[in-house]
Amino acid sequence: MSQNTPDLQSLQADVWYLKEISFGSGETKKSTKIITQNFNGPCSFIAICNILILRGNIEILPVDRTTVSYEFLSQLVGEYILVNCHDIDIAAALSMMPSTTKGMDLNPLFTNATSFRPAGDAGELKLFEQAGIQLVHGWLVDPESREFKAVTKFEDYDSAVNLVADADHTTKGQLVEVAGSQQAGTSSSAGNYTEEERQKIEDAINIRSFLETSPSQLTYHGLFTLSSFLSPGSLVALFRSSHLSVLYKSPSDSSLYTLVSDSVFLHEPSIVWERLEDVDGGWSGFVDGDFVESHPVGGDFAGETAESTLRAFEAATGQFSVVDPAEYVFINFQHLTVKSC
Repeated sequence: MSQNTPDLQSLQADVWYLKEISFGSGETKKSTKIITQNFNGPCSFIAICNILILRGNIEILPVDRTTVSYEFLSQLVGEYILVNCHDIDIAAALSMMPSTTKGMDLNPLFTNATSFRPAGDAGELKLFEQAGIQLVHGWLVDPESREFKAVTKFEDYDSAVNLVADADHTTKGQLVEVAGSQQAGTSSSAGNYTEEERQKIEDAINIRSFLETSPSQLTYHGLFTLSSFLSPGSLVALFRSSHLSVLYKSPSDSSLYTLVSDSVFLHEPSIVWERLEDVDGGWSGFVDGDFVESHPVGGDFAGETAESTLRAFEAATGQFSVVDPAEYVFINFQHLTVKSC
């Protein structure tokens, strides 16, 4: 998802609303305020701040504060890094911070949930590392799938999309038709290409199939992998649907939840987390700070999925979500980077 790059002055003028939630369990449970994201809110920077808030690394004061700005938050994060990260170049770390507000060029590897190939100088990725925040994704190819061999040959998103574009050029824009003829069991065009070109086209067809069947940038193999390797109580930054959000693994039942930071739900105290149970949100649902099923004050949505509840709120309030499921189909072969909001 690409957006216009905001300059630092406009960022400093922007404000984001705070929402009070409860987080933790037992004696560690406390009331805290998270940052909500409006339509133009920088999800990368807000995810970093919310993780630091939930971990207790930074605190927003005074307690009656209702909004924050980029300038205010950048000072908090900068002070945290300055005090707690001793073996890094502080000046370099602080200079990276504005880049997280512009949309990150992320290039995930389809074979590892914690691997991203650097884009440019990868400064924004370094900031996550220096703040002690793990960046993960679940866009992983299933080893049992027919696409596995081709996908692992090229491994990362940029390389995969470049191959598809190259194969489409080789077929003179007829890659979709060639794929269709293969699925139909015909091979009328096979003799027109060299062996090397045929292999490239076959790989491209399989990669294209993988990309088209995982438009939300999450697969069930990836979801299982995330659930398996994350430790209970983990707070990490999840890249999904060209968006960065806070992912939490509950220590009580090992379920995965994403923090609901959309400002649409600013005044809905019972909507705090969304269960991450499937790849497209069809089975998900909202829970409160105690991880109990939500009962929004804005209406009775019992039994509804998270997505249907969100759409109902949008219709009622006229506010629209930061991430639109219609935008899940994001692959544009003219733009060979995946950009978070």
